[in-house]
Amino acid sequence: MTSMPVSERLGSHIKRAEQALGAAKSAALKPSGLTVPQYAALLHLADNPGISAAALARACAVTPPTMNTVLKNLGERGLIERTPHEWHRNILETRLTSAGQELLTSADTRAVRVERGLAAEFTPAEHAALVELLSRCITYLDGTRTP
Repeated sequence: MTSMPVSERLGSHIKRAEQALGAAKSAALKPSGLTVPQYAALLHLADNPGISAAALARACAVTPPTMNTVLKNLGERGLIERTPHEWHRNILETRLTSAGQELLTSADTRAVRVERGLAAEFTPAEHAALVELLSRCITYLDGTRTP
């Protein structure tokens, strides 16, 4: 077996960066009373009104059961509304309410501060290179999954 020091494993660095970003966003969203998955759901709903729970789960990179819990909690707070699809009655369309849009606007301001702060750590060329490198990671890893 070939061993590789943890310090050289890209997965460890990527995971640590993801955890640090999640913690920073969680702290930024705390005043709004939103979790990071709830915020992500509201953000995607703003761009895709009427999206199904399954499609929203894929967009937010969570499991369908997790998304159902997120949507239940958002619905109980009056931040979203779910109505049957016009033609496919067993599919619920999900939309932001005006309260949901208002909270998203406020929460997004704080989340964007985290993103801008992170981006400010890089020159424009470094930023572009990082996006390209991460895209290559995603492409490679997506291709390694077996059906």
